[in-house]
Amino acid sequence: MEIGAVGKHSLQKESRLPNSVKGAIVMGAMAATTTGAFPAVTATAATVDIPGIGKFDVPDQFAPQVDQFNQAVKNVAPNGFQAGNPGNQWQLPEIQNPFEQKPSGPANIALAAAETKVGAQYSWGASGPYSFDCSGLVQWAYKQAGVELPRTSFEQSHVGAPVAFEDLQPGDIVITNGGGHVGIYAGDNQLLNAVQSGTPVSYTPLRPDQVVTARRVV
Repeated sequence: MEIGAVGKHSLQKESRLPNSVKGAIVMGAMAATTTGAFPAVTATAATVDIPGIGKFDVPDQFAPQVDQFNQAVKNVAPNGFQAGNPGNQWQLPEIQNPFEQKPSGPANIALAAAETKVGAQYSWGASGPYSFDCSGLVQWAYKQAGVELPRTSFEQSHVGAPVAFEDLQPGDIVITNGGGHVGIYAGDNQLLNAVQSGTPVSYTPLRPDQVVTARRVV
């Protein structure tokens, strides 16, 4: 690595990271604080200390930024670096894959499908894909999961297995209004449903006393 512009450096231990990576880390640490080339390093140069990589001297005018960076490294070092690691390799903390798929059972797929229709208009007798009545939304959502449900809320009140209010899970079918209305349980005591004329598909609060029956499609 060319050090004439950045300043001298001395590695604490042999690191397996290539020099290009070491230089990139140092430059990245300072890039947010300045633009342009570094001036010559003085005898009072500040030192960027990266555990497992090395110490890098930079011009003393950047001392406040260097101190801030070093403190941030110390704050994360207990989790970010493994003490006594052979070869002094830099250990990254475990990161959950953001693209990991959620559970893909019929209920989850149906709920996810219904959520894409939030804001769609209510229309009596409609079963999508642009407008819905209550049972039409439930039927359409479960169809996206490969499950064929009957058309009316009364018929849907007999599918699957009964489930108690306290055992409701997202994706369960919930019958309310004396059997004349149906929606999909969305969790946190919320029902995702095509409510009524003039009200788009939306989430509404759900109380135990509103439930005629709840069904789990299995």
